[in-house]
Amino acid sequence: MRPPSAEPLLQMRDVLVECFAVSDAIHQLILRQLDPKAWLAKPPARNARTIAAIFTHVHNIRRKWIRLSAPHLKLPAKLDRSHCTQRQASAALAESSKLCCRMLTEAFAGPEGRVPKFQRDGWVPAWPAGDAMFAYMLTHEAHHRGQVCLLANQLGYPIPKKLGYQMWAWEKLWKQCGFTGPR
Repeated sequence: MRPPSAEPLLQMRDVLVECFAVSDAIHQLILRQLDPKAWLAKPPARNARTIAAIFTHVHNIRRKWIRLSAPHLKLPAKLDRSHCTQRQASAALAESSKLCCRMLTEAFAGPEGRVPKFQRDGWVPAWPAGDAMFAYMLTHEAHHRGQVCLLANQLGYPIPKKLGYQMWAWEKLWKQCGFTGPR
């Protein structure tokens, strides 16, 4: 019996990296269309993060993942949630997204790749780099994006209805990111 070809797995992993890039494109849509008054508005819940703090957290956590899991990659600058603008967050997230995509690509390369483990934080055990790493990263991103959308609504600056539709137009986002689309 012949072993199954590795080609479908490689294609799937390429698609996963593309999914991470598309996820960041959704962050970029939100940052472009979010009412600037919502950016630093005080959340209704005590000790809750502002929208600026949530987006800077996403970028800074990506930096941590890269620093701990792919130390050979040059880290982007850290963001300060109290002084960061929407434009600065957008640029920083675009940069850290590219690095995370590179890290994922290297993680999916297997034993010959430069990312053998995923260290999401210094106090937790490392995982083998790969599919679970991707799932954790994407889930983290989606969780905070949901927080941003909910918080914007609670603050009285709901995301535009058009943006709600754009976030789900993955075929279009895929093409805007330079990919051919889901395979």
